[in-house]
Amino acid sequence: MTSHEAEKALAEADVVPCVEMGLADARKLVEACLAEGVPALVHREACSKPSCSPKFQVLVRPEDTSRVAGLLRQGWMDSLQREGLVPAQPAPQAVSEDGEPPCPACGTAAPLVQGACSDCGLQLE
Repeated sequence: MTSHEAEKALAEADVVPCVEMGLADARKLVEACLAEGVPALVHREACSKPSCSPKFQVLVRPEDTSRVAGLLRQGWMDSLQREGLVPAQPAPQAVSEDGEPPCPACGTAAPLVQGACSDCGLQLE
């Protein structure tokens, strides 16, 4: 998805801020969202206090927040692996009692709730 396609998809949609961060990080997150087909935009939330450092919000549709959470979680895990703080190959996750595979975002092995992970909300169906 391109930034132009994201702008069109979000033009008439309800959007929510899913994270607030510096501009470079916000742009990287939007690029990751677009690569996954999640429309997202960077928006500056202005602060009237002179002591505030500039922060930018990443805006998405409410139904896409769990997918963005999964991208943030994966980015965090990738950072930990690059720093050598976690094994490169995580231990295999157990399946739940009813045979559900673990969530790719958080590793929870539990039945889905309306097609989403019961722990982190990542939409899987």
